[in-house]
Amino acid sequence: MEAQIDFLQWLEPDMALKILTYLDDSADLIRASAVSRYWQNIVVSNGLSKHLCITRFPELASITRVDEVSHDNSEPSHNSAEIEHRAYASLFRALTSFPQTYCIADPVSASSTDNYPEESIINTLDPRDRILHRDSYWSSTGSDDPEAPETLIYNLTASLCVISEIVLHPFQALFQMDFPIYSSKAVRFRMGHPKSRDELDHDFMETQECADDKFIWTYTSPIFPVARENRLQRFKLPEPVVCIGGFLQIQLLGRVQVQAADGKYYICVAHVQAIGRRLSPAFSVEFSEPSNSVSLKYDAVEFGVAMSNVSSGRNNSLSTSLLPVQPPRQLAWGNLQDFMQMVQAHPDGVEYEWVDDDEFEIV
Repeated sequence: MEAQIDFLQWLEPDMALKILTYLDDSADLIRASAVSRYWQNIVVSNGLSKHLCITRFPELASITRVDEVSHDNSEPSHNSAEIEHRAYASLFRALTSFPQTYCIADPVSASSTDNYPEESIINTLDPRDRILHRDSYWSSTGSDDPEAPETLIYNLTASLCVISEIVLHPFQALFQMDFPIYSSKAVRFRMGHPKSRDELDHDFMETQECADDKFIWTYTSPIFPVARENRLQRFKLPEPVVCIGGFLQIQLLGRVQVQAADGKYYICVAHVQAIGRRLSPAFSVEFSEPSNSVSLKYDAVEFGVAMSNVSSGRNNSLSTSLLPVQPPRQLAWGNLQDFMQMVQAHPDGVEYEWVDDDEFEIV
């Protein structure tokens, strides 16, 4: 049998670790951890899959704990490093491979509404109104101050989503003289989670209350100028953002249009939508009050189903005019079955086919 040499064992541990940190794909980290127990120890004990996720998506640094969902009666693994390794390796795949879709589920509140419910925030989530040219929109109350802002808050489809862009359609009042467009001057986006889940049992739309102070906003986007045009406008974030907690706030900054009837400034929006990747049911987050510590829940079975759907094209992504039409891309991380077997490998189940360290001959 030919002599086998593990070149990493020739190096100082810090240098071996530095080499493996250059791997920028979770599938490569999984493969590296299958080479030998020495390589696996470097990858797992140093949390390289977690490091890769946080480097690409800094919002994930707020996660303090990882739990793996069990679907049988077997004893769960108590090796937290192994659990984190599998969970973060799979999470990275999900963040980059799950299909793009609509990510807004329901409206939560508007900072003001002119005529409720006729001009409610709920009107902003039905694109059919825009297509059928119905006068369906949200309107702020009037203001004498052209700099007065407004906010719209939405609940996303999952507690863990990665958002890449938001689309917004200013409303044009075709029933008014000169067909004014009630756009804002600019827009900014924030994402985060509730301070307390109990406070969200309140119906802020019905009571016409603003819910801005009920949330902790962990991400704030740059300010984007809004064109004073009757069209769907797309605002692509500088980098995809992981929303931990599942809530989106749209800040409408400044006003440009005065209503002739009362001489006040208004902002009106016909349609809003967020585009990104919904990570449930394979992943979810939970917050522990009052510490607000964040737990990541990982379901390996659901992740396997989702990735199989991605591989076969059964990904349930929406095919509408709001989503860009892109040619399908080849998966760049190798055989799906091999990846799933490696990422789900468990100390009490499937074993990696590595070469034992004592089989290497140092010459």
